[in-house]
Amino acid sequence: MSTKTSCQLFRALLERKDVRYLKAAQGTSRASYRHFGSCGILAGRRSSLQFCPHVSTPHRSFISLAAPSITRRMEYSESRTLDYTPEQMYNVVANVDEYHKFVPWCKKSQMMKSPNGSVWAQLEIGFPPISERYTSEITFVPNHQIRAVCSDGSLFSHLETIWRFAPGAKDRPGSCKGDFFVSFEFKSLLHSQLASLFFDEVVKKMVSAFESHAA
Repeated sequence: MSTKTSCQLFRALLERKDVRYLKAAQGTSRASYRHFGSCGILAGRRSSLQFCPHVSTPHRSFISLAAPSITRRMEYSESRTLDYTPEQMYNVVANVDEYHKFVPWCKKSQMMKSPNGSVWAQLEIGFPPISERYTSEITFVPNHQIRAVCSDGSLFSHLETIWRFAPGAKDRPGSCKGDFFVSFEFKSLLHSQLASLFFDEVVKKMVSAFESHAA
């Protein structure tokens, strides 16, 4: 084979090899393009998840919906030295029929006795916006104690009042020590909230009214 022929053959082999290399390279780039293209789709999806604004669904717990806890039962106690004998103060408190004449906000008062000897007091009070009637059972310890417990009515779920009287100091003859206690709970939450605003003032006025009526 001549030198010229050998050179032509060698060049043809090189060109054929270059064509195969180019085709292989093109196939690789297409595969790479498809690969990166699919990765681009996935990356795009990931980006959409990453940048999606966080939306929180509003909700309320049972605690936030619950009304604030309120202690409805209220108590008041007071001790006074009174310039009246225990018998005098006892008679004033025991005379329920007279309450409407001097007890603040008492509109009607009536004492009733049952055949078995129990004593009941029916009172009607009017203190805007409250106007109700209720019945209490009364027990007596002559010249010493009077206790009344509400037995029915739409106003109170609990009501108890206790008066106690004892002889006063020796240097104050004709006096007595008077102890007053009241505990009550309204059935209505609104009434409880209203009462909490002026409870002490109302009770003090009632205690003073009994003392003044003994004069």
